[in-house]
Amino acid sequence: MKAKFTVIASMVLLTIVVGLTAPTATAENSTTVTPINDEISIQKTIIPMDIPEDNTFPWGSVRGEASTFAEKYPVIIQIYKGEDPVHFAQVDVKGDGSFEYKFRIRNVDAHTGEVVKIFEGHYDVSIFKVIPNPNEKA
Repeated sequence: MKAKFTVIASMVLLTIVVGLTAPTATAENSTTVTPINDEISIQKTIIPMDIPEDNTFPWGSVRGEASTFAEKYPVIIQIYKGEDPVHFAQVDVKGDGSFEYKFRIRNVDAHTGEVVKIFEGHYDVSIFKVIPNPNEKA
């Protein structure tokens, strides 16, 4: 019984450590909604993303939790460093309204073996999602 508890506790701790240290961006900051027509609107969320200089993870991700969305419209993700566009992506929304986009933040050059830092420092991530207007059904 003690061994089973230790394994479970270790798995939970590993999940927490990975969750706290892996570079991710989650939609929790500035959000605006702009109507497109009587049925749908664009929801724009801007969040910060900081990739530390000593980062060792090869992947970063932008994800959103299950929420209201308009079917057949993808989520658009735009990453900026200051005013400069760095990376744009489009990802489908899952049936529950969640989405996730993974991208490389560091790589290894196949010829030299040197680490290449693709992302490092502070970025602003803009997430555009089409949502039904409050008075319309999804």
